[in-house]
Amino acid sequence: MLQTNRRRDPYPFTWEIPVAVLIAAMLLFGIGVQLGRSLAYWQAGASGVWPPIKAVATSIPAILAGHPAAGLQPPPAVVVNAGTVIAWVAGVELAIATVAVLGGAVALRHWGPGRMRGMATPDEAEATLGLRRLRAHRRVIRPDLYPTRRKAER
Repeated sequence: MLQTNRRRDPYPFTWEIPVAVLIAAMLLFGIGVQLGRSLAYWQAGASGVWPPIKAVATSIPAILAGHPAAGLQPPPAVVVNAGTVIAWVAGVELAIATVAVLGGAVALRHWGPGRMRGMATPDEAEATLGLRRLRAHRRVIRPDLYPTRRKAER
């Protein structure tokens, strides 16, 4: 009962958070495509393959369409198969999605609407109250673990 009373948040859910999540997802997708292509070229023997800053976003559709050298100036001497690039891109995107989902789950548990509010960690309680006071008042703090003497005798 007490915890549900603390969960009410008068701030309405607005458009800013979903738009920020969408922009972050698009940014991570674009970086994943470029990183996947770079790793495919690295596997083939070319080093340091990254497009100029102006071509980072514009070369993504061409890379996904099967043109691995799109946006690279100058084009690398090493030729990479489009299937290899797509496989590397898929692997990198899967890794990014996994990290994003796990990070989102941790963030929601820590800062989300279902988090425990108003509860101190054991270290914070000890620093604030002191170990002696915690032990002296353990029956009030955790009555489920330390029943009163009258309840223990029953």
